[in-house]
Order: sequence, then structure tokens, then C-alpha cells
Amino acid sequence: MSATVSSVPEATGPLIGDRYLAGNFAPVDTEVTAFDLPVLHGAIPAVLDGRYLRNGPNPFAGEDPSAYHWFTGAGMVHGVRLRDGKAEWYRNRWVRSPQVARQLGEVPPENPWDDDGVFAANTNVVDIGGTTMAIVEAGGPPIELSDELETLRVGNLDGTLPKAFSAHPKRNPATGELHVAAYWWGWGNQIQYLVVGTDGRVRTAVDVPLPGAPMVHDLAITERWAVLFDLPCLFDLEAAMGGARLPYTWQPDYGARLGLLPIDGSGEARWFEIEPCYVYHPLNAYEDAQGRVVLDVARHRSTFAGDRHGPNEGSVTLDRYALDPATGAVGHDRLDDRSQEFPRHDERVLGRAYRYGYTAGFDSDGRHLSMRGAYKHDLVAATSTAHDYGPGRSTGELVFVPESPDAAEDDGWLMSFVHDATDDHSELVILHAQDVGGDPVARIALPQRVPMGFHGNWIPTPA
Repeated sequence: MSATVSSVPEATGPLIGDRYLAGNFAPVDTEVTAFDLPVLHGAIPAVLDGRYLRNGPNPFAGEDPSAYHWFTGAGMVHGVRLRDGKAEWYRNRWVRSPQVARQLGEVPPENPWDDDGVFAANTNVVDIGGTTMAIVEAGGPPIELSDELETLRVGNLDGTLPKAFSAHPKRNPATGELHVAAYWWGWGNQIQYLVVGTDGRVRTAVDVPLPGAPMVHDLAITERWAVLFDLPCLFDLEAAMGGARLPYTWQPDYGARLGLLPIDGSGEARWFEIEPCYVYHPLNAYEDAQGRVVLDVARHRSTFAGDRHGPNEGSVTLDRYALDPATGAVGHDRLDDRSQEFPRHDERVLGRAYRYGYTAGFDSDGRHLSMRGAYKHDLVAATSTAHDYGPGRSTGELVFVPESPDAAEDDGWLMSFVHDATDDHSELVILHAQDVGGDPVARIALPQRVPMGFHGNWIPTPA
């Protein structure tokens, strides 16, 4: 493995003193380019041709541990290029928002927005209209990257983006369009529902009024509905005036609702009240034979109630809601009471009836947060299988990659970055989705540690 390393100016090493700045939460201080990555175990499937990319916060040295929030660190994308059974390269690059570029001593990128409105795009990395984009929520626009992860410019979707974007656009497998729920404190009591065409341009923008200004991390879709979340983590002006990095606080008296908006954005949302909770991530949603919307989620009992620096409020369960548009009835069941997060599934069945889901273990005791193992859920048979990565090893979000475009729903691989705390190194680990409990298909050595991060995707090489 050959590598080149670019050091950060005046870097002072890992930050300490806060749970989100220590251990594998600690940032790395170098940008590395490495080629011909060694395979430690197994073999990389030869049909895999593309890039596995993952985004996450990587703050610069000098953060105040008492003020730092895990969701606000500078974005860094890590990527591995696979082709012909080889891991051709690994790269990690800071996403150059104007602030990050200045901190690195660089000229800020081309930017059609006010610099103050462009902040760390640190949450996800996706393909939009053939362009790799680092994305975030809460008012920040996408930032366009090259295939080699260099920042190109701050994006505005060819001038069609009204303002805010989201960390979790949902790609409709029937149309290729993206469906987005965006929020920004400056809008007041509303969110904005967007539909982005396959050309990467916004074609629908609908304001959805709400009684407050919630943090809306994600949405779900079915064939006919966009499923919206109006939950009691709200913008807090007092916290903002006090200098909070993320001025959203837990306010359970606000109540909690799930909304159904026609997927084309027409008409008004219909709302269904539920017990207060928080949902960062749905697993999937679909309409059953009775016309009910079935919604599977990773359910937090609260967020930022006990820990104001990250989502660390105890066990996170896999739950199912059933919303009946005909009667207004709401059903709620627990699918699995083991703590887990970052749910993913085969994106080809997004918004449709599905059988399999994949989650990462999420151990939260109010003090420490870790992701030790992985689960595969068979939602038809009501069974699950676990994968243990080994002592001291923890995974990130698992991304499903089908073996071929027409392969069966569960026929493919699960990819994630895995950290080994015993010697502080990281790997790209590939499991076969039909043998989650078995040995990895491949373990690929990475030239440096990959910190705990958020979301990623497999971006196949265009045909």
C-alpha cells in the first residue's frame, strides 16, 4: 500500500476532555491518499465497481469540550474505490465549507450563497444528478465534490434550491426522483417538502406549516405518501442566544405527530398523534393491503434531554407504526427491544413492502456511546441474526449493495467502516447479507483510523 499524507496546518493532535472528542470520536488531523489497499481476509467480490463513501464530523483542534456538539464538527468524507476485486484507493478529505477552507489556509470555494449560511456539510454523502454531494440539514446547502473527494463548489441544485436541504433525501425507485424534508430556524414554524428530479433540479417545493420549529432529520416515503416527522426536539431561542452550537432542545409538552403528505406535494398533510419520542431514522415505509401506512423506525425515547451534546438517551428500539388514512387510527408495536440505530435496507424496495432490514448496535448509557455489532432483521419471519465483529471492534452504518440490478432483495453485501480499539486501526468490512452471522467476505486495511461518523452510500461507477 502506497500513500501520500497532507497535514493540517497547526494541528495539535486528538482532542480530549469530552465524550464526543475522545476515543474513536476523536478527529484525525491528516488527509491521506493511499493506493492498492491490502485485503486482510477473504476476497473483494469482482463485480463491485464503485466507491463506498461515508461522511462525518471531524472538528479541528481547539474545540471547547464543554461547548462542542457531535453534530456540528467540520465535515470529512472517507472513501474507498473498489474495482476488479481490488481496493484501488482510500481518500479522506475535509469538506471545504467557506469556514473550513479558511481554517485550512485555502481560498474558499465558489459559493452562490452568503458565507454565513454555509456550514459544515458533515452528515451524508450522496449522488444527485450525477454529482457527488456532501449534505447536511438545518439550513446548509449541499457541497459538490469530485470523484476523488476534492471540494468543487457550494451547490444550489442549478439555482433551483430555495434555501435548506436535508441530510436524508429519499430516492424513489420508480422515478429516480429525490424526496426531501428540509428545515431552517429562519423559516419559523414550518418545514419545506422538496422533490428533486433526476436532472438534479428542484421541481416541487411546498411549505408545510407546523405549530413549532422542530429538528427534522429524515422522512420516509411510500408509493403515494411522504411521511413527515413533527417531534418535540425544537429550536430554542434562549439556547441560541446563549451560544449553543446546536440550539435544539427536548420539549415533550409540544407533543409528537406523524404526517402523511401526498407524495407529489399536492393538498395538505394529515397528522397522526403519537407518544412523545424522537426518530432520527426510519428503516422503511410502505402501504399494506388495507391501505395503512406501515412505518418502521429506530425510536429514541428522547433526545438532548439528558445529554445536550449528542443523541445519548439510553436504549433505541426498532418500532413499527401503522397509520390508517381512512380512520385516523394509529397502531404501535415493538419489533426489537435491543438497542440499535442507523437502519438501512435494500434501496430498490424503498417505499415498498419489504422483508429485510439492517441495523448497527447502539449502546447508550447516558455517558458513553458505542456501536458494537450488527443486526439483520427478517421482518416477515420475525427473526434476526447478529454479527459480532470481535473484541474491541465497532461498526458504523451498514450499506446494502445488491449483487446485480435484478438480484433478489437480500442478495448482496453489507459494507461498513469498522474500528478496532485494541490497536486503533480501521478497516472496510464486507459481509454477505445472506450470511450476516458468518465470516466477513472481505476485510480491507485502511491507512489510518476512520472516526465514528454518520452516513454513507455506495456510488456505483456509471455504466
